[in-house]
Amino acid sequence: MNKTANIIRQRLSLRPPQAESLEILSALADELELEKNVSLETELEKVKALYPTCSDFERNFPSLCFSLATGVGKTRLMGAFVAYLYIEKGIRNFFVLAPNLTIYNKLIDDFSNSNSPKYVFQGIGEFVHNQPQVITGETYSNFGSKLLLQEERPRINVFNISKINSETRGNATPRIRQMQECLGEPYFNYLSGLDDLVLLMDESHHYRADRGMEVINELNPIFGLELTATPQVERRGGAIKFKNVVYEYSLAKAINDGFVKTPAIATRKDFNPSQYTPEDLDRIKLEDGVRLHEETKVELFNFAKTNQTKVVKPFVLVVAKDTDHARKLLEMIQSPNFFDGYYADKVMEIHSNQRGSEKDENIAQLVSLESPDNKIEIVIHVNMLKEGWDVTNLYTIIPLRTAASTTLREQTLGRGLRLPYGKKTGCHAVDKLTVIAHDKFQEIIDEANKPDSIIKRENIIEIDPQDLAERKESITAITNIDERLQQERERITTLSSAEEKQQAELKLDAKQAVLKALPEMNRHVTSVQNLTTPEAKQIALEKAKHQILNAPQQDLFAVDKIKALEEAYDEAVEEYIQNIIEIPRISITQTDVVRSGFHDFDLNTNSLNYQPGSEEIIVHTLATGQVEVVEPNGRRVPFDRLENIIVNELINYPEVDYDAHADFLFKLANQAVAKFQSYLSEEQALNVVQGRKREIGRYIYNQLMEQFFIEAPSFEKPLVRPFVRIEQHNYSKYTKDSLLDFRQTVEPASQISKKVFTGFKKACHNLYKFDTKTEKDFAIILEAENETSILKWLRPAPKQFNIYWNHNSRQYEPDFVVETIDTIYLIETKKEIDMESSEVQQKADAALEFCKNASEYTVQNAGKTWKYVLIPHNAVLFNMGFATLVERYEYVGTLVY
Repeated sequence: MNKTANIIRQRLSLRPPQAESLEILSALADELELEKNVSLETELEKVKALYPTCSDFERNFPSLCFSLATGVGKTRLMGAFVAYLYIEKGIRNFFVLAPNLTIYNKLIDDFSNSNSPKYVFQGIGEFVHNQPQVITGETYSNFGSKLLLQEERPRINVFNISKINSETRGNATPRIRQMQECLGEPYFNYLSGLDDLVLLMDESHHYRADRGMEVINELNPIFGLELTATPQVERRGGAIKFKNVVYEYSLAKAINDGFVKTPAIATRKDFNPSQYTPEDLDRIKLEDGVRLHEETKVELFNFAKTNQTKVVKPFVLVVAKDTDHARKLLEMIQSPNFFDGYYADKVMEIHSNQRGSEKDENIAQLVSLESPDNKIEIVIHVNMLKEGWDVTNLYTIIPLRTAASTTLREQTLGRGLRLPYGKKTGCHAVDKLTVIAHDKFQEIIDEANKPDSIIKRENIIEIDPQDLAERKESITAITNIDERLQQERERITTLSSAEEKQQAELKLDAKQAVLKALPEMNRHVTSVQNLTTPEAKQIALEKAKHQILNAPQQDLFAVDKIKALEEAYDEAVEEYIQNIIEIPRISITQTDVVRSGFHDFDLNTNSLNYQPGSEEIIVHTLATGQVEVVEPNGRRVPFDRLENIIVNELINYPEVDYDAHADFLFKLANQAVAKFQSYLSEEQALNVVQGRKREIGRYIYNQLMEQFFIEAPSFEKPLVRPFVRIEQHNYSKYTKDSLLDFRQTVEPASQISKKVFTGFKKACHNLYKFDTKTEKDFAIILEAENETSILKWLRPAPKQFNIYWNHNSRQYEPDFVVETIDTIYLIETKKEIDMESSEVQQKADAALEFCKNASEYTVQNAGKTWKYVLIPHNAVLFNMGFATLVERYEYVGTLVY
């Protein structure tokens, strides 16, 4: 990648597929003529030499297709293309073609609105004071003066295909082809006469029809850049692939690389669709899809609440067969029998038969579907929602017809693949798009077995109708401190005396303000015990006072609450200390440096037995056809030392770093040279090394790779603060389910993860969920221990720890934190067969790093030692004492069991 392309990549924060596309453009822009009326055959040979997948331009000018999956960022890539060609090649005239009105309006905004987060030139310094002139199908007549068109800044024409296609209603000539008096010619003619016009075609599979091809050829650009997620056209005989693709980044790759949601397929367990009428099948798929939608709503709400971010309002897309089918589906969903009429005013349909205000209103609803104020949760469509309708909150698709083509299937799926937070979150519910496919199960299994399938077997969900029979709700597991505040507030409501009630509320509000301020004190003290010092008390009371004075709705009793703060402080601190585990605030992150290299070894030279090649020179006289053979004179001038020749070959391999391994490389090269010199003369050895250097380099490289190692990155030294707030949990549960005592047996055990448990005496929260029976049994062991053995324990909420692993791409959440008299334990329970897996090892190393840093800090400040314990599931037995388990399974850096 040249310097200009690299700068654009950095400034636009291009993703790898976008960066690779820009690199291809920069390479080809250096090879091609970029002029009008070039030899297509000559230019095609240049492209084929670099990118053999391109066998034909398929236009009357050099045109190349970049195929990028939906959601990867084709519009930003177009901006990068324009910036590169302007900065590096001095091209100033661009024509961006849109296939429909939706994409047309979107492109205008993305190319012209510098205040938009989607502005395609954000960060390009050359465009800050020289912003491109965007000319559209509505505004080009304003640029009729050649003086305006002669400005030095780049010009980007954004047009909808219908505005340049001559086949319009009534066969009238499009306005762009009509005479412009200021120009002295039609604007279309002006464009086609430019000697540096570059054409960018968004969703280019739309411009392959005969008339579309003809009109684009008439523009006569010097270069064409096509972008699409589906590089093919549908014909009666099937899909026809483009012949001018130079880069393809498939949907399967985008899913694997985490740029879009992961598609999951849901089908009913043991379901036989042949037993149902089409109408019954529609109803079942709708009901199951909506139930999954309700479950998704709860999961998205819990994620937003846990991570203190925006709430995503999901919706369902129903694909109907035709307009009559859509109307019947609408009536079904609006009937009182469908979820008790809950969705009657939350459903809409959109199709091409709609006209006037109805269509305008529905389009307005579609545009605002991501808004929390939009109440629509189900959209029924008939082949209307293709490219350009980009939403991030589509989570469930219910296809009630068979898609007519591969292109249409990908387009329908593509509408739901964009991520609401711009990247994968690690939360499966947030990162997943579910497609209901009860009647297509075998087809889906077959598809999942293909190596490049966008559907993986692990993402096929078998729905148990009983699991979807009841609605779910969100439930919050609060800390003991918050629960006691709630209980006290409820008690106050029962007081009969108004004066007594007022005094109790003042005291409680003051106490609550202090408790809220205490976690912020980790910047001012070295341990939670220091909160009792006069200096800490003064700072904390100021923070609590600030809260009261800056409350959104400050009441008349603010002054009285401030007076009550000092009186409430000591009691609040004591309660705080008694009900938290002093978890230090530490961020465990890995460094960017990854150490790699080669273990030392001696070269195996047994197979290095090359013989010298012939050095005779053959001279062929063209005029006479005479052939002469010239013998070598025995005098050779070596251009380098033999070991240098070999090392020069080795450093061409990407894993070989000369600066890091120079001495080792010369050692191996010298061993190879010594072998040649053991059976060859100096002249013969030179002949072999110069003539067979590539084979020799490959021979040594293969042995090098057998000794190659790459180490996991080390951890950054973190900043440590003494304690953090105990975070609350946000769970989902079936509305009909009651809270269960944690000692209660749940059968089958697979149902444990769906239940919420209570009844804990030593835990820091009032409610918990458990993923497995092992975790639930371990909680029973913790509660059964006497109080002198275990003081407190908790199940950490997702944001309780900042422990990162896998190059900081994954966050680790331990199963338990347990405090004893002298130690605090991080504890994980795992299946025995998983104990030695790479994932468990990496998590354990990151957790151990946390414990090392925590202990280093707490020991210096009269605190407790931290230890990490990794317990196999079959060791969690009720007759096992806690002390035995932690002693036997403490992790110190190596798994030994």
